[in-house]
Amino acid sequence: MANFAKSHAPQFSVDVYQNEYLPEGGREVNAIVTVTATGGGTIGSALAAPVYAPGHGPSAAVAVMVDCSGSMDYPPTKMRNARDATAAAIDTLRDGTHFAVIGGTHVAKEVYPGGGRLAVADARTREEAKQALRRLGAGGGTAIGTWLRLADRLLSSADVAIRHGILLTDGRNEHESPEDLRAALDECAGRFTCDARGVGTDWEVKEVTGIASALLGTADIVADPAGLAADFTHMMETAMGKEVADVALRVWTPVGTTIRFVKQVAPTVEELTGRRTEAGPRAGDYPTGSWGDESRDYHLCVEVPAAGLGREMLAARVSLVVPQPDGTAQNLGAQGLVRAVWTDDMTASTSINPQVAHYTGQAELAQAIQQGLDLRKAGDFDGATAKLGRAVQLASASGNADTAKLLAKVVDVVDAATGTVRLKAKVAEADEMTLETRSTKTVRVKK
Repeated sequence: MANFAKSHAPQFSVDVYQNEYLPEGGREVNAIVTVTATGGGTIGSALAAPVYAPGHGPSAAVAVMVDCSGSMDYPPTKMRNARDATAAAIDTLRDGTHFAVIGGTHVAKEVYPGGGRLAVADARTREEAKQALRRLGAGGGTAIGTWLRLADRLLSSADVAIRHGILLTDGRNEHESPEDLRAALDECAGRFTCDARGVGTDWEVKEVTGIASALLGTADIVADPAGLAADFTHMMETAMGKEVADVALRVWTPVGTTIRFVKQVAPTVEELTGRRTEAGPRAGDYPTGSWGDESRDYHLCVEVPAAGLGREMLAARVSLVVPQPDGTAQNLGAQGLVRAVWTDDMTASTSINPQVAHYTGQAELAQAIQQGLDLRKAGDFDGATAKLGRAVQLASASGNADTAKLLAKVVDVVDAATGTVRLKAKVAEADEMTLETRSTKTVRVKK
């Protein structure tokens, strides 16, 4: 591999899509903010993954947390596949990346390198790590908070730009309280990002998606353990493509303006409103995690003071920053403006921007699926049918084919356009869990 890509930070751009026209007395302004990073690392396919000379690319540290609880032995292929997947992930590390492997039960133990430190990836340490994995067996309980705390300790021991975790579990977090896990997530939030995966069907969807959400990573199900190696390789390629950590969406609003909500709406729905940290007069930062070459969409809703016809105002200014420990921030040089203009032109003030309409529907789709599955579990079959029917209607109308396919495994679709469905009498657990885990995945607007 002689053609080493040069490492350079990506360039960020911000585009705002909105209908800025409000009727007389109108106060709610909605905008979709598209953030795009280009020219940095590459995310997605193995072929596109950047090739770095040792020491090139942003410095990174990765901790892989593997569930070693007793249930990983049922069936025995599960543990074997988890070992193979972790080995595949280690092979995907670029030279010079700091890394560690953690075995997780009701306690967390260092599998490699040990001694409270990280190894530095090269041919020798990769081989040693894979030898250590071969000795990994299953036995014990599950206390995920202890795994995350150990990962945090190890990752923070290296002076690196990108810190990332990969967490695999096959069971419920039975050996610590939900409060313990929540406290661990609160401690780790903002210190490293983490992708979480549930293997098989004996784990709790809300636990795994909650971990990924708190740590700004991805969540998914690997129903068949044989799929783990491909999934781990892809996760590690993506982690290796990240170039800038701790990017925040900074939203400034003028006096009298209130932010109703800020949420990521693509590639997944992620509520950010409650994660705001103050950033000076009338500005707040919303965390977005690490970025490589990629594009994401955010829905911003603000309430402005009412104004007379013909008046216009800046409702919000959105920029991208990397907050620094000393309270300052590195500005990434891209910003977008959200405007409000009051008009008596009914056509202008009542038309809904297509991006806003599309993502409002995608957010409702995610919510309808989650509510429908919860009602189904609670035995409210009429309520579940209504919610999942609405989900089918929204998925069909927005062209979200992946979600429509997953819904069709849980309900019989009579008429997608009207959302007429019947609950299936028998649903495979893996199908229901896949739908719930992937319910927040969205499709982008066809430009």
